[in-house]
Amino acid sequence: MSLFFDYQLPEHLIAQRPAARRDESRLLVVRRATGELEHHIFRDLPALLAPGDLLVLNDTKVLPARVVGRREKTGGKWEGLFLRRTAAGLWETLAQTRGYPQPGETFATEPGPFRLVLRGRTPERHWLMEPDPPGLPDDLLARFGQIPLPPYIRKGRAEDEDTERYQTVFAEKAGSVAAPTAGLHFTPELLDQLAAKGIGTARVTLHVGLGTFAPVKAADPATHEIHREWCEIDQSAVDAILACKARGGRVVAVGTTAARTLESAARPDGLRPYRGDTGLYIRPPFEFRVVDALVTNFHLPRTTLLLLVGAFAGSDLLRRAYDEAVRREYRFYSYGDAVLVLG
Repeated sequence: MSLFFDYQLPEHLIAQRPAARRDESRLLVVRRATGELEHHIFRDLPALLAPGDLLVLNDTKVLPARVVGRREKTGGKWEGLFLRRTAAGLWETLAQTRGYPQPGETFATEPGPFRLVLRGRTPERHWLMEPDPPGLPDDLLARFGQIPLPPYIRKGRAEDEDTERYQTVFAEKAGSVAAPTAGLHFTPELLDQLAAKGIGTARVTLHVGLGTFAPVKAADPATHEIHREWCEIDQSAVDAILACKARGGRVVAVGTTAARTLESAARPDGLRPYRGDTGLYIRPPFEFRVVDALVTNFHLPRTTLLLLVGAFAGSDLLRRAYDEAVRREYRFYSYGDAVLVLG
């Protein structure tokens, strides 16, 4: 089985900031039928799609899930990343500090006043913390949290512009710890242009988890245990997709997250609404039942995201596309340029 799984990337091609304007990112078009590679700007997208096509967008919103502050006992620096709220109301958190804090210790955030009390640890060594004052994570993080950038962007340190630019313009449902980055290239004006051409949109939700960045360490990628993420596709999105297929249009998944959601909802007898966790692992070979075209970013090596795109584009063609992108110095990863894979 041929896999495009690993590659070498010069460090200066890892984008540290977004393009000056979202739709000014470069766009590498990969045509599966002919093997051709074309070079465009993202705002060319309406000309590359056809009336009757349907873009499927992930409307998740990134939580300001990073919290920083100090241990009240020692004054030492502390940093945490909110992962989820447990059934008991505790915050499951990745955390870093010196030493080995014990249950009962408190951590004050900056800005405050907000404290988190360590109550225990999970089998994965994640911290279980009780918020003080109590409240819903969405509300408390909006007041006391920061946008969590991936570590390859300025070592994860967000700046003021990231509050806007690390969200899509259609972000609506809070729950992600990382952005669905293929959607970052869209502007309201570009969406209007697409609609004016007769290219529709539908929305699904997949809350991006920390596992999206996890490298595949197994020698055989098939043995990798993939992360689970919560997703939803409702009846209105299903109806829009079925109508698109019926008129001969293409379903264009915007991002690996949208693609994973769509294929998780696919059944042998057709597409159905779905709500819940997905552990779908898309890697070569894989039969796509819903997705006809894919908008995506350039992904890290040895990741399940790269395997998903390879399953759709074909590993050999994708390898050639990445080689060309490196040669022409495209910008890579979350704030980088985009790829459009067409049939």
